[in-house]
Formats: sequence, structure tokens, C-alpha cells
Amino acid sequence: MDIERLKKAVVAEVDARREELIELSLRIHSNPELGFEEYKAAGWLAESLEGNGFSVERGSCGLDTAFEASYGRGSPTIAILAEYDALPKLGHACGHNIIAASALGAGIASRVAVDELGGRVMVIGTPGEEIYGGKAIMVGRGGFLDVDAAMMVHPGVRNTVIAQALACVSLEVEFFGKASHAASHPYKGVNALEAMVLSFNGIDSLRQHIKDRARIHGIITDGGEAANIIPAHSAGRFLVRAEDEAYLDELKGRVLNCFIAASIATGARLEHRWGEVTYAPMRNNLALAEVFAMNIQSLGGKIEPPSPEEGFGSTDMGNVSQVVPGIHPTVAIAGREVVAHSPEFAAAAASEAGHNGLITGAKAMAMSVVDLLGDFEAMTRIREEFLKGRR
Repeated sequence: MDIERLKKAVVAEVDARREELIELSLRIHSNPELGFEEYKAAGWLAESLEGNGFSVERGSCGLDTAFEASYGRGSPTIAILAEYDALPKLGHACGHNIIAASALGAGIASRVAVDELGGRVMVIGTPGEEIYGGKAIMVGRGGFLDVDAAMMVHPGVRNTVIAQALACVSLEVEFFGKASHAASHPYKGVNALEAMVLSFNGIDSLRQHIKDRARIHGIITDGGEAANIIPAHSAGRFLVRAEDEAYLDELKGRVLNCFIAASIATGARLEHRWGEVTYAPMRNNLALAEVFAMNIQSLGGKIEPPSPEEGFGSTDMGNVSQVVPGIHPTVAIAGREVVAHSPEFAAAAASEAGHNGLITGAKAMAMSVVDLLGDFEAMTRIREEFLKGRR
């Protein structure tokens, strides 16, 4: 068994498909679709995988735009995850077009390893990452049960193999007051907007007294109809994040108290709904990360360690990592001054640097599949670390 020969073969396969992968990435970028509406992107990916010998199940886990594509059979089964949803108004300002195309390239290239080493590679299409936690839903519905290890590559501004991601849950709130003329009879109204503003002030005060890496942020989605009418209704959407789910549960109660207090102070009736999906914190499998890091470095990439100054987001890959050994590395496609979820990052996701990140990510994942299928000891270390962490 010649692992290095197979790695060269999968790299050559990605290189041979470079223009095809870039074209797909740009097509997804030019056709942004919101979560659970990614019919075009999911269809393009599924069609390409079917055309390259994968068996594809569309609509997996009861989600119309999810899919599971499989090549080979037996163990181990290595999953490469694709995301392809866009952000409202910003399009692919998180670079999910790159995630999708790199997953496709890695999956197709990995056939070379499966044909020689056995085992199975899967490309799993996971919709609705940005708002709805599609992977969390898939985990809850029995997805990933037959997977031995899972990986994906996310574009960013640094090359990393360790993802720092927070647990996260959404909160939707509404206040119901009473309309009145704002000038002639303001005392006859109950101001629902004032209740929302007081809630924001309460949350601002709360931020001084929560753990450093916890986050609370939100927007007002309805603030009234006109300046001369006391608002009878207001609505907002918030996200609450914490390093672990235990502190998240504690923080949820403290956040909700800010809204309850505003309701009492103004007399506006409060209704609230916590999100059905909680994003779990990322559980990095260090043995798997070591395999990926070695392959990125062999391609000329420099891996940077986690930075205490780096910002923290959330990802539903965290939910996958709780049930399967997983990693969520990033590949640099832009300078440090560029931030995710910005027009500048959206532009980078369709740039030459973005294309290069796509190809590098696809190669590193395909090379890692070779290691996992061909190195029994590596796969054993990955499993043992995962099981040890669950005790």
C-alpha cells in the first residue's frame, strides 16, 4: 500500500477538475439561496455526484435540500460535509459556495482511495446552517449514524484546524401594547416599542455581568407603524451564545428576565419563543485535526494556532462533532482586515484567492481521506479520543 502515491493521485484529480469546481463555486455564488431554499445548489451538487458514480439520496432526514451521496461500502465511512446557504441581502458573505465546491472536489477525488483501499466516502449536503441549524436537525433525526469521521473546510482569514465555536440558541420576542395618538392622548396608549427598547437596555447592563465569551445580540424586526402612533406591537429576534450548554441554559433565564422586566414596567404583554434548535459547541477531534494539518502543511500551507483574540461564532458542525469525530478547519482567502458576513468577504469568496482556498481545501480533505482509509492506527486514535471524551 503506497499512501503517498494515492495522495498524489487525489491531488491530481482535484487539479484536473479545477475549472469545473471554480465554475460551480461561482455559479452558487451568483445564485444565493437562503436556508432550506437551496434547491439550485443542492441539485447541482447531487447531479455532479451522481454523474461521478455516487449513489445519492435526496431530501435526506426530511429536509428537501439535504442529500447524502455515497461511494464505496464498508468501514470506515468518512463524511465530507457541504454547506451552500446564503445570508439575507449579503449573499455568500460567509463563503458557503467555497464549502460546497471543495466538498464536491474532495469527494470525487477520494474515489481513487476508496477503489484501492476499500471503505466508503460520503458527501453530505447540509442546508440551512446560517439560521436554522440544518445539521442539528439532521443529527436529531438520526443522521450521521453510520459515519466514522466527518470534516469540512470553511473559508476564513487564517489557516486553522481547531474551530472555536459557541453554543447558541435563538429567541423571538413580541410585545403587545395599545395604540393611541402620540401627541393628543399618549397616556391612553401602552408603548410596545418602549418595552423593546427597555429590554435592549437591560441586556446592555447584563453584558457587564456575564462570562467573557458569552454573547447576546439582536435586532428589532417591528417597531411600530408611524411616529405619531403609540406602537401597539413590537418584535425582535435575538441570539444567545455561551461556551457550553450548561452556561447557555443559565444565561437564557437571565436574558428572558430583561424582557419580563420591560413588560412589567410598561404594561405591554410579552410573548417569547426559544428556537427549537440549539447549536452545540464545537468538539474538535485533535487526532483528526493532526491528520488534516499534516496534509495542509504538505501543500505549503502554514497552520496557525487558536488565538485568544479571535472572534467566536457558532456552527451546527458543533452538533455533528458531539456524535461523530469531527473537525471544522478554515483556509485563508482574505486578509486579516476582512471580516466574515461582510460585502468584502462575499467578494473574496468569488476571487482568485477564494478559488485557491477552494482547491487547497479539497486537496487536503481528499488527502486526509486517504490517511483515514489507509492507516488503521490513525483511525483507531481518532475513535479512541472521541470515545474517551464521551465518558
